Amino acid sequence: MRRFSCVLLDVFTSRPLQGNQLAVFTDARDLQEYEFQLLAKETNLSETTFIFPRDKAIEREHGVKVRIFTVDEELPFAGHPVLGTASVIRGDSGAERVMLDVPAGQIPVSFELKDGKPFGEMRQRDPEFGQLHPREEVVRVTNLSLADIRDDVPIQTASTGVAFAIVPVKSLAAMQKLKLDWSAAAEYLKKTDAKFLFFVSQETVDPAASLHARMIFYNGEDPATGSASGCCAAWAVKHGVMASDTRVMIEQGLEINRPSEIYIAAKRSVDKVSDVRVGGHVVEVARAEFTLP
Repeated sequence: MRRFSCVLLDVFTSRPLQGNQLAVFTDARDLQEYEFQLLAKETNLSETTFIFPRDKAIEREHGVKVRIFTVDEELPFAGHPVLGTASVIRGDSGAERVMLDVPAGQIPVSFELKDGKPFGEMRQRDPEFGQLHPREEVVRVTNLSLADIRDDVPIQTASTGVAFAIVPVKSLAAMQKLKLDWSAAAEYLKKTDAKFLFFVSQETVDPAASLHARMIFYNGEDPATGSASGCCAAWAVKHGVMASDTRVMIEQGLEINRPSEIYIAAKRSVDKVSDVRVGGHVVEVARAEFTLP
């Protein structure tokens, strides 16, 4: 029998049983290709990651190899899996920086102390901005009205590894009542350059937060979406929703009782947006061992 150790984490929170859940397999070298997706279905979390230890010299140059799976597919990049996996790799070493090598490229994660607890911050790829989306199409796949969606800033696709259409919603009340017809949304998104919709509002529950966010997809509602948060940071700086090179907090997951705190920042110089950073705390909640023939 083959045995595989797994760490269960809550990401983008400093409190257990909040934030976004993640399963991290610490050594996946003996797994067969078809088993990655099966194990991701077995954990049934939004994402599961697999670490492939390599020679230390290779890891110093290229980073620690990691693959990321949802219940349905492999992703080239995802935010809370990167932050959580980097925290597992760092362990109790006190390292100030961990480099991950994911299919989308190298992602550095820096660590510091915030509120007396380890805080990790990843630097995502420089953003690519895509098409503008008609407000009417978003209304068609949600229960929102045109009056609920801002018209002073655009619904636009942004990608730092995974493409999200950032949808600016006027009020917290509209965000809290939001419902998404995933089947209709998926049909629309297939015709666009975006993979998911990410809804944001500048009205928040927590006065310390600058944005309230929701992301609903084929696996339900996501408590915290680090990849989308990086795209949101780039979009917000580009369109003047937040100041350049200023760390602000996104609150997410409140509607499903998994509150998350995601810290974002990005720089804008002339017409270029760069240095997209997404950070937060990580809590270990369990360790397990999977036994396979």
